[in-house]
Amino acid sequence: MHFDIITIFPDIFKGFLQESLLARAQKKKLITIGVHNLRQWTSDKHKTVDDRPFGGGPGMVLKVEPIFKALKTLKKRVGKSRVILFSPRGKPFIQNDAKRLAKYDQLILICGRYEGVDERVADFIADEIISIGDFVLNGGEVAAMAVMEAVSRMIPGFIAKSESTTKTDHAQYTRPEVLIINKKKARVPPVLLSGNHGKIEQWREKHKKST
Repeated sequence: MHFDIITIFPDIFKGFLQESLLARAQKKKLITIGVHNLRQWTSDKHKTVDDRPFGGGPGMVLKVEPIFKALKTLKKRVGKSRVILFSPRGKPFIQNDAKRLAKYDQLILICGRYEGVDERVADFIADEIISIGDFVLNGGEVAAMAVMEAVSRMIPGFIAKSESTTKTDHAQYTRPEVLIINKKKARVPPVLLSGNHGKIEQWREKHKKST
C-alpha cells in the first residue's frame, strides 16, 4: 500500500510517521508514504495555493489548479488508486471504510485548509469525500493521519495478531488487583480472576466498547 498526502504543512507528519507501528511497517515495506507540499505545483514566484472565493465571503480557499497538477503527477498508472478529500461535509469514516480502502494499491489524501477547497476538487478530482467527525479542524492533516492509521491496520503483517485489527474492544484490567483511588477500593472484577474462560468471555461480551 502506498499513501500520497497532499498538504501545505508537510512537517506536521514528521513525528507521526517516525514512531510506533507506522514506522515499523515502513521498514518492513508493508506501506510506503509520500508527503507532498502542494506549493511545488504552483507556477507563480510566491507559490500561491489559495485565493479569494468568487461571490465574496470570509477567508481564503485552496485553488483547484495546483491540486489537479499534483494528481496528474502522483496518480500511478498501475494498480488501483483512490483519491480522498477530507471535509466536514463528507461521509463519516467507519471501520468498514478502513477495510475497503486497504484493498487499494494507492491512496491519495488531499488535506484542505483555510475556508475549504475549490468545489471542483470534490466534483471532478476526488473519488470520495470523508469526514472523521461532526466537528471542524484547522485542516485535513489530522483526518489524514487517522485514516492512514486505520487503513494500515488492515494490511496483513501490520499487527502481530490478526484479530487485534478488527475485534471490538472490551473493558480490560491489569495488576494490581486492588488499588485505592480517591479513598475507594478500585477492584478488578472477580470473574476475570476466576480462571473460568466461559464466564470470562460472557463478561467481555457484556462489556464491549467501540474503538
